[in-house]
Amino acid sequence: MAMLPCTAAFLLLSFLQTVKIAGKLTSPSISIDFTKRTELSSFSLLESKKGRVLLCLFKVDVLSISALNFDAFCADSQSFIGINYGQVADNLPPPSATAKLLQSTSIQKVRIYGSDPAIIKALANTGIGIVIGTANGDIPGLASDPGFAKSWISTNVLPFYPASNIILVTVGNEVLTSNDQNLKNKLLPAMQNVQKALKDASLEGKIKVSTVHAMEVLGQSEPPSSGSFDPSYGDLMKGLLEFNSANGSPFAINPYPYFAYTSDTRPETLAFCLFQPNAGRMDGNTKINYMNMFDAQVDAVYSALNSMGFKNVEIVVAETGWPYKGDDNEVGASIENAKAYNGNLIAHLRSMVGTPLMPGKSVDTYLFALYDEDLKPGPGSERSFGLFKPDLTMVYDAGLSKSNQTQPPAAAPPAPAPPAATTTTSTTASTASSSKRWSVFWWVFLELGVFRYGIFRGLFN
Repeated sequence: MAMLPCTAAFLLLSFLQTVKIAGKLTSPSISIDFTKRTELSSFSLLESKKGRVLLCLFKVDVLSISALNFDAFCADSQSFIGINYGQVADNLPPPSATAKLLQSTSIQKVRIYGSDPAIIKALANTGIGIVIGTANGDIPGLASDPGFAKSWISTNVLPFYPASNIILVTVGNEVLTSNDQNLKNKLLPAMQNVQKALKDASLEGKIKVSTVHAMEVLGQSEPPSSGSFDPSYGDLMKGLLEFNSANGSPFAINPYPYFAYTSDTRPETLAFCLFQPNAGRMDGNTKINYMNMFDAQVDAVYSALNSMGFKNVEIVVAETGWPYKGDDNEVGASIENAKAYNGNLIAHLRSMVGTPLMPGKSVDTYLFALYDEDLKPGPGSERSFGLFKPDLTMVYDAGLSKSNQTQPPAAAPPAPAPPAATTTTSTTASTASSSKRWSVFWWVFLELGVFRYGIFRGLFN
């Protein structure tokens, strides 16, 4: 066999060819900064006498890779990051300015709580997915009158779609946990009539219909594997899940680790909620050691769905956030904690590691919120969830600017190593075939500060 020298450049060319062969990408944009220290050595090309088998054995020592940007491959790599755009305020910037702000970020989806035409128009031709909603007060009319549902779609969807990328209509917000039994009973018929109106407009499948739930719909959430819905919702919940399953629409829920912390203010609970180093919380049933509250809450929802036979219904996090200030008696509401939660959550989502029970993918997550809503009633924290100020500057940097997409996000400090049983689970999560981000890396393993060996095989005519 003949030995041919190979340079680091050939490594990159081989990588591009590998990706091309895989059918994932034809012209990727790749930016790698090796300025601090990178060693590519012991790289050889071994060709058999038949000239058909290529074997590359190489050693990689990478102490700093500051950017891996696969723009063409991962055009939707940030599509799981959304934000809530509330309007209970008197000092918000015009929608046109907000649209430009959103385009300067990695936010790909926006949820509004109504159907403000000015906002929907402003987001036209931006490609940003838009979630619009009916008011809770509209539910009785939507349920009893299919004509009203058709009129609602004709007024709030048809004039704007598809230029404005409306992807979901939420019928009501946290209806099941309200005290209005009439609304609860009318919720499913209202969703069905809105679905029929979309079908009549030839938009079935293009725009989904769902509703949004509070975490309180769960009767049990700890440990996550024992998650179950409050039995008092009974047939109501079953009917809604059957609707979600039949129409391919998501189960939307509002998990807030912040509120979990306010009921248990121990330092270790704060670390668990902020994705910071902590001992974790063991699920005695699965032997999974959960390292953050967000994963635990989302997996509890997954378990609840699974317990009712609907594990294939997609979960969407419709709201989650952390206030950056509050009243004197509101523990945990600080700019440091808000930045830690949102920044580390975004890093967690970008890692594509998923949750222990749903590995290898990131749940669509809508951060709360784009701006403060200064007219909201209640404690000071209710008016202090905004990531941006009315003058369009950041309240704090959570890593949402587009410049952050080409650099490794500011991840949380490394957590203590979990028990062996957990290691198995996290390994499964990080190597799941559904993870697009790492599927092109099957032939090489890169890890900071260590040596790895890889073998690449290819065929040549």
